[in-house]
Amino acid sequence: MGEGIGAFMPFILMFVVVYFFMIAPQMKRAKKEKKFAAELKKGDRIVTKSGLHGKVLELNDKDGTCIIETMSGKLKLERSFISMEMSSKLSATAK
Repeated sequence: MGEGIGAFMPFILMFVVVYFFMIAPQMKRAKKEKKFAAELKKGDRIVTKSGLHGKVLELNDKDGTCIIETMSGKLKLERSFISMEMSSKLSATAK
């Protein structure tokens, strides 16, 4: 019985390493991004993941979208399109 567990030990160890170095940080990041999207408010200056800069005009909690104002007009996008890192940097430089 001890040999059976010993044979699986490298696989168990590999799973633990993968979990702590890949899966757990990704889950933590996803949780932070979800919190960031939920805390958006009207007037926030944001940057989308594709690089569009704008200001939040409206938030729709029903379908998870928002309307932003850019130099070219108003756009409706999913909140998940907003980049947490780039928007945070934009807010930090504005202050």
